[in-house]
Amino acid sequence: MLATVAQFAATTDKSANLKTATGLIATAAAQGSDLVVLPENAMYANPDLTAETSGQAEPLDGPFASAIAAAAKEHSIAVVAGMTETPADGSGKPSNTVLAVDRTGGQLGVYRKVHLYDAFGYRESDRIEPQPAKALTFVLDGLTFGVMTCYDLRFPEMARFLVDAGAEAVLVPAAWVVGPAKEDHWTTLLRARAIENTVYVLGCGQTGPTWSGQSSIVDPMGHITASAGENPGVASAVLDASRVAEVRAKNPSLANRRFTVSFG
Repeated sequence: MLATVAQFAATTDKSANLKTATGLIATAAAQGSDLVVLPENAMYANPDLTAETSGQAEPLDGPFASAIAAAAKEHSIAVVAGMTETPADGSGKPSNTVLAVDRTGGQLGVYRKVHLYDAFGYRESDRIEPQPAKALTFVLDGLTFGVMTCYDLRFPEMARFLVDAGAEAVLVPAAWVVGPAKEDHWTTLLRARAIENTVYVLGCGQTGPTWSGQSSIVDPMGHITASAGENPGVASAVLDASRVAEVRAKNPSLANRRFTVSFG
């Protein structure tokens, strides 16, 4: 299958963000992609990282999610995209959510961010509610995908949690904030999660000036097979379950491990 990471810088203009997102979905589909991954917070993002965003949250049947599903159906392509989700009970802080839909616009699943970005002088938990660990996996074209979000990438047990749930490819929508060494951290961690788990890793980040871009697709041996660089745009690569099997036969680290991951 052909997969695409499609990066852009979301703003406080939700209509403009949606137009950009659906345009990137159309571009990926026109190139023959079966799956397109959009960034974290593709629905709404404020470059002022301290700004309150709860008033912009939407439910899973709201305008953004509905439009993404419609675009997926129109272009016959699976889509994974980040959004800010209204609390289920209508009170408290929203969730940092990733929505996955199939080629018909049907929901493949929802992942709500576990590890919040309380680091590098920022506190995401002031505005977002962390959620219990729950593995989102789904199958497309014979390949099992798992989903995490941005800061989750810094926790190797999160990727292993998804791999234990069957993931052969891990999708990482992100808004990786710029800063000293941050781009290097991003690339290093994408490759590390791929190598240690013998899986594909697809990282899709928002672009500058606030975020790092550098969306990439990494194969199970740690090779970067596609990269979108620093500007808005797309990068695509072929994913193949046989490649995962081949690498795992050469490097059976999962079979040889002596520790398991548990959550509590």
